[in-house]
Amino acid sequence: MARRYFGTDGVRGTVGQSPITPDFMMRLGHAVGRVLRRESPQARRTVLIGKDTRISGYMIESALEAGFASAGVDTLLTGPLPTPGVAYLTRALRLDLGLVISASHNPFADNGVKFFSARGEKLPDDWEVAVEQALEDAPQWVDAAGLGKARRLNDASGRYLEFCKSTVDKDMSLRGLKLVIDAAHGAAYHIAPDVFHELGADVSTIGCHPDGLNINAGVGATAPQALVDAVKAQGADYGVALDGDADRLQLVDREGRLYNGDELLYVMVRDRLAQGQAVPGAVGTLMTNEAVVAALRARDVELVRAKVGDRYVLEELQARGWLLGGEGSGHLLALDKHTTGDGIVSALQVLQAVQRAGTSLAGLLADVRLFPQTLLAVRLPSLAGWQDNPHLAEATAVARERLGSLGRVLIRASGTEPVLRVMVEAEDGELGRTLAQQLAEAARR
Repeated sequence: MARRYFGTDGVRGTVGQSPITPDFMMRLGHAVGRVLRRESPQARRTVLIGKDTRISGYMIESALEAGFASAGVDTLLTGPLPTPGVAYLTRALRLDLGLVISASHNPFADNGVKFFSARGEKLPDDWEVAVEQALEDAPQWVDAAGLGKARRLNDASGRYLEFCKSTVDKDMSLRGLKLVIDAAHGAAYHIAPDVFHELGADVSTIGCHPDGLNINAGVGATAPQALVDAVKAQGADYGVALDGDADRLQLVDREGRLYNGDELLYVMVRDRLAQGQAVPGAVGTLMTNEAVVAALRARDVELVRAKVGDRYVLEELQARGWLLGGEGSGHLLALDKHTTGDGIVSALQVLQAVQRAGTSLAGLLADVRLFPQTLLAVRLPSLAGWQDNPHLAEATAVARERLGSLGRVLIRASGTEPVLRVMVEAEDGELGRTLAQQLAEAARR
């Protein structure tokens, strides 16, 4: 069955347009509740609901709560909490399902819902298919005595904060480091600064004053220039940029150099090797920079490419029994620390690696020279039939011929919005930019 509502990371769209409407969200809560109760119809089920700071989160939370209640499922509400915090608490509290109301790095006018299993992991495709099938069925309301109840989990942020701190060595201290924390006016605004402060760092913040409308607006992991400027202006050692739901990370050093997820994955692998741990391999994506692949190979670590999307990185890691993986966008996975990508935990792993090595982040990456990548997002009226566009096919063939063995072309459809993502990686950065522009123009024709 083809999925109608679920994309690469849950259900997402523009608020007020299907499916991000209150009536659909109530139906979704009801359908998920029914799927949950099929396994043990008599057992009481509880779902954890967290959200980011978008104003639409209130509406969606209320609608989902009503849908779950109508199916006889209890809800536990955390208020604003990072996506990985929901994953952690779902597992720690032995709940049946975790749910996050967020559109991650998208602007405030978008929102969505993504889910975690009782083990704090992304759910498989067949579960999403089961929910979509339940959405097509007529609702089956429970009677008044069987309705679900809702309550607040008032210490959710504190529990998650302590978990983050527990992922580094007990004697690890950030004392002496000056950090700028950018939470993108998102879900970690009230947590991330405290985590680094309680570990000893001198912390200042940007992007930590949400108003419901400013999430990801000119700050955060998807707009890191604000952090680059703040780090340089304040003479800080490092800057930590999260996105709206705090599951991705970008780091900036005192020189204003920005480090992406590919580089940070390499640092995490290098640190594990330096500690004498076996790292048989790591998982990247089709977008992972070839320079990182080569640097890992030089350390006898294989990198396997998965499809773009942290859920596919996770699936590949689980299939191979490996621990470390990630994307250039800053989704990083360390499965011995957490079940999902976590921007705060990843930042702590990298800073701990720097501390152990007694050098700078730039020093740890001295052997890695990224090949220039040009990334363009081409917004189209619809993605239907984009692969049959003859202009794009011709432009792609020309680009690959010009690049030869000195570059790559990757074109893929976004799973969350009507956008075609064009990537050209080339040893000659100027040539890569030219070819990417030509591909984007062809895609629009």
